[in-house]
Amino acid sequence: MGRAIRQASPLYTPEQRRRRDATRWTLVQGLLAPVQFLVFAASLLLVVRYLVVGRGYEAATVSIVVKTLTLYTIMVTGAIWEKVVFGRYLFAKAFFWEDVFSMLVLALHTAYLGALATDALSPRGLMWLALAAYASYAINATQFVLKLRAARLEAAPPNAELAGAFE
Repeated sequence: MGRAIRQASPLYTPEQRRRRDATRWTLVQGLLAPVQFLVFAASLLLVVRYLVVGRGYEAATVSIVVKTLTLYTIMVTGAIWEKVVFGRYLFAKAFFWEDVFSMLVLALHTAYLGALATDALSPRGLMWLALAAYASYAINATQFVLKLRAARLEAAPPNAELAGAFE
């Protein structure tokens, strides 16, 4: 007869939340995330433009390299943030699946740089690889946005959303 509803464990313990709020790496991540997204959006347009009209290969290539460098930066600083907050550089329980998928994102972006450096793919092949990397990035970014939203909801006082509806 009635099963108990399993409550999800909180994303942060009180101590982890305190460390998260106290570290400068939280601000660094908060600044880098929108920068990386803007670089991604601009680069995506350049890649699609090249694939559709066949022009702008150099601009698209430079933008992919810049996007990859911003990805590396946010990954390194994110690992430092995770170490400060959770005590390990990667694969903390709270962000395990986001970190697993981040490895795919890194692998695809790194494969692009390797293929670019070795002429392993044609220009169109490189752009298709970049699109695969960007699709994985979009999924991973969505994972993190959903996790941040869950953390905000978890930190909100009970019935905060409901109370706002009546004001």
